[in-house]
Amino acid sequence: MRARLVITFTLVAVTATLVVAGIGYELAKSALVTRAESTAIDLVTRQLSGITFPVGTLRPGEAAPTQRELDRLAQTFNGPGRSVVVEYDGMVSSNGPLTHDDVPNELYGRANQSLVAQRTMIHDELYLIVGAEVYRADDGRAEATGLRAFVFFPMRDDEHQLDALRSTLARASLLIVLVALVVALLSARRVLLPVRRLSAAAQALGQGRLDTRLPVHGQDELAELTVRFNDAAAALELSVAELRSLEAMSRRFVADVSHELRTPLTAMTAVADMLSEEAARLPEAPAQAVRLVLREIERLRELVEQLIEVSRFDAGTATLNLEPVTVADAVADCLRMRGWTDQVTVKASQGLTVNLDPGRFDVIVANLVGNALKHGAPPVVISARGTDNGLEVKVRDHGAGIPAEALPHVFDRFFKAGRGRSHGSGLGLSIAKANVLLHGGTISVRPQHPGTLFTVWLPHA
Repeated sequence: MRARLVITFTLVAVTATLVVAGIGYELAKSALVTRAESTAIDLVTRQLSGITFPVGTLRPGEAAPTQRELDRLAQTFNGPGRSVVVEYDGMVSSNGPLTHDDVPNELYGRANQSLVAQRTMIHDELYLIVGAEVYRADDGRAEATGLRAFVFFPMRDDEHQLDALRSTLARASLLIVLVALVVALLSARRVLLPVRRLSAAAQALGQGRLDTRLPVHGQDELAELTVRFNDAAAALELSVAELRSLEAMSRRFVADVSHELRTPLTAMTAVADMLSEEAARLPEAPAQAVRLVLREIERLRELVEQLIEVSRFDAGTATLNLEPVTVADAVADCLRMRGWTDQVTVKASQGLTVNLDPGRFDVIVANLVGNALKHGAPPVVISARGTDNGLEVKVRDHGAGIPAEALPHVFDRFFKAGRGRSHGSGLGLSIAKANVLLHGGTISVRPQHPGTLFTVWLPHA
């Protein structure tokens, strides 16, 4: 924008300067030429009006002027750099470097009617030629005598003056353009400085510094824009503060409810264990009800544990306890504790050891494998290998896969991809991602044909 303003301002200044300089030059040139012509015509007129020699009357039948008289007449027009041609009835007298042959035909033809002038280039030099026929008075009437005079006035001095004028106008135009450029830079800076401040302030708002405000200077449109920005920033700060307050209250509520549910859930779990032992001896209908209650108590227990884990991440209290972990053994322990050993194929080297938080690594593997078993189809394969800068773990199932529109949201909290994946709380994958990020790693999902592939990368600690 600054470049466009400077270029536009400079182009306007250059155009205006060229127009003014061109008009000034043309006016000066016209005045100079007019003055030169007027001076030359006036000089020739005075000289012709004072012609006297013995045969000056030039009446028919009288003796014609001699060559000597014509030469003397030519000398009366003599001046610096001038050339004179005088003609009478075939006799020609020239005084100067130019001759009768240098008189333009057009000017020669018009000279028998009135006093005329013409500018023309002769031998690469500009001349002003004034030509006229001498008239005599006879009984109050003017009669042509047949005597013609042509005076060549060199215009080199006028050309020098025009050259000097062009140079002066060129230097003045350059100076004006430079001044315009400086003014354009200063004006652009003055105009764009508030814009840059607004841009920096907007960037600060985007980085979370919601208390950013700008000083207001003047009463122009930019000042009004600054006032609107400050008002918008204040409204945004208030809205974000309210949202953060509501979010904090929501997190506290989830954490408090989760911890409060933990105590009665422990008692329910103990009772459920007793009921599970008696379910086999109960009639079919009560036995099914007991099994249903047991499943829901287990789901409730998992949900409460997940909510408590989520509240730890939200509160920023989740920490890492790193220690050397044999990856193959950790994966095998995770599967054995949950009874999944026979349902999952493991591909991992026994010698692969990485510094990890074993508890959080167990949560990552359990959530990914549990998701594959619950929502995918066998075979479920988990593979682990070391890379140059970390550990790569992949979990793949061979089910129907996740819909393409759901892939960007699978790690969102409480997200469930369609009816076929509606079981569970929708927190498992988000918790797995939070544990991966806590390690400084990455997690991604890609569709396969068939199935779905989750890839975890954890850096070397």
